[in-house]
Amino acid sequence: GSDSAGGAGGLKLDAQDIKNIKAVGKRDDVLEVLGRSVAPGIYGHSHIKKALALQLLGGCEKNLDNGTHIRGDINVLMVGDPSTAKSQILRTAMKIAPLAISTTGRGSSGVGLTAAVTSDPESGDRRLEAGAMVLADRGVVCIDEFDKMSEADRVAIHEVMEQQTVTIAKAGIHASLNARCSVLAAANPVYGQYDKARRPQDNIGLPDSLLSRFDLLFVVLDQMDPANDRKIAGHVLRGHRYRRPGTDMRPEPLGGYEDDSDSDEDADDEGKDKVWQRPVRGRGDDSAAEEEAVLTQDFLKKYIFYAKRKLRPDLTEESREYISQRYADMRTAQTDRTLPVTARSLETIIRLSSAHAKARLSKDVERADCEAAMDVLGYALYHEEGVGTKRKAA
Repeated sequence: GSDSAGGAGGLKLDAQDIKNIKAVGKRDDVLEVLGRSVAPGIYGHSHIKKALALQLLGGCEKNLDNGTHIRGDINVLMVGDPSTAKSQILRTAMKIAPLAISTTGRGSSGVGLTAAVTSDPESGDRRLEAGAMVLADRGVVCIDEFDKMSEADRVAIHEVMEQQTVTIAKAGIHASLNARCSVLAAANPVYGQYDKARRPQDNIGLPDSLLSRFDLLFVVLDQMDPANDRKIAGHVLRGHRYRRPGTDMRPEPLGGYEDDSDSDEDADDEGKDKVWQRPVRGRGDDSAAEEEAVLTQDFLKKYIFYAKRKLRPDLTEESREYISQRYADMRTAQTDRTLPVTARSLETIIRLSSAHAKARLSKDVERADCEAAMDVLGYALYHEEGVGTKRKAA
């Protein structure tokens, strides 16, 4: 890439960090671990968390000889009922990403997102001021309340999301600015609650041209299930327990942490404590058995930083064959009930597969990566589990 290893975010990795990163990258369930660690304070939504981990890693952008730019950034849109933790997920993604800029739909205009031409009060000259998406070049833009944006402002995003540039021709200034950012947006459905009887497009209320630019579109439903509700309540209440002043939103480990070392952090066991943290367990709650250890926020930042910068995986012949086959299957399987599958979906599979290969710290995109990518994409399109591993023979 064009940036140096210490670029955005300025994270410094030492030899021990890199050793730890490689150890985690060798695990078979590396995407599960990254997904769990993205937002440990939020219960459930495992597919969305995995997608966020892949978005933070990003695919591989390609600049062809003829000047064409194929984007490598993954755009994610979450549409769903109120109070399904969409904004919380946006917040946690912002904390982990090395460079993230947050806006809301009503609080941002089209020029505020792309670029504005202002006049200098002293000299009267026109000058260009970069907007949020240009400032977030090589980072993430989080847009909350995406549906509340006015139509005129939303048009400004179209070019950024596919061509990844902002072209300005105003007041005698002709400029093209880079805006190679991934977009993470959250929106409410048109009718307040998601209406299952209608098509997804009618519920979402965004134009198809914009929807096709989002690689993954998750519909987050507020389902009534007493067992699930009890688990969510238990999870939230554990997070609300006593916290030491000065600690961030991490739940305070009361009786759940075997923490022997009260001494300062330098005495930790070869940096092992810096990598893993156990989730907080309540006394006598059965849900704790399902929760496994998660990565600490600092280590997760380092892991994503390293994997994103250092690796540019290539597709193998087998994965190419698999992707083209699955794309053809998806085109034939689309119905009124699913979102349209366009040629952009093909690039989506490639981007997600490359991101999964980065998560494994691999130089090649193998078939297993494509299957994991299809799992995430299949969940976003059809709400089915295990789409990638299913229909293998097909």
